Amino acid sequence: MDPRINVVEKRLDKVGKIIAIAGGKGGIGKSTIASMLALVLADSNKKVGLLDLDFTGASTHTILGIDDFHFPDEDEGIIPPKYHGISYITIANFTQDHAAPMRGQDITNAILELLAITRWDELDYLIIDMPPGINDTTLDIIRLIKNIEFCIVTTPSKITTNVVKKSLELLEELNIQILGVIENMTFPAAPFAKEIFEKCYLGTIPFDETYENAVGDAEKLLETSIAKTLRNFTVLYDKMC
Repeated sequence: MDPRINVVEKRLDKVGKIIAIAGGKGGIGKSTIASMLALVLADSNKKVGLLDLDFTGASTHTILGIDDFHFPDEDEGIIPPKYHGISYITIANFTQDHAAPMRGQDITNAILELLAITRWDELDYLIIDMPPGINDTTLDIIRLIKNIEFCIVTTPSKITTNVVKKSLELLEELNIQILGVIENMTFPAAPFAKEIFEKCYLGTIPFDETYENAVGDAEKLLETSIAKTLRNFTVLYDKMC
């Protein structure tokens, strides 16, 4: 048995709630939701951590306006630096913002090492930005973090909802705790997600034309309708499907 597995549990013993933000496809705003959720919680005086595990498309640092890619400070492990009140670790810290072309056992080792060496302080929430779909990263995270809960992001698209439905079904088969489904970038003419995910439907986040210009600026991000809507979702995070 890899001794790092026991270390992971100890590294996370000061973390209250661990929420994985996941989705079946790329481009649905998963990283946006993860970043904005962490930002909103931190702005509400919660102790928050954000971990970006999208090995090929890490983007939370772009959303939050973080471009300081030095290796984190070390003291019996690595210490997550703080940005906008968020304790933050991204795979981009180690790849210098380049894609990490890993597969199989390499991914498992990288995730295990990252979880084993990261020293999280006491946190109310740890938000994890997951890569698209149910893949090696997702399965490793499920195996290594026993109390993880998933929030699934979809869009109104029939294509996206169909793929997300399959991902949700797989998570349910694995007996993973699911907080619910958030429908992102909604518009009134396409109510597919609410019909399909009625049991676990948390609500909608409207398409926000101001978001793109707010990317990289925490104060502007907090003024978007995305942030304002997510503030109302925080009371639902203890809800289970």
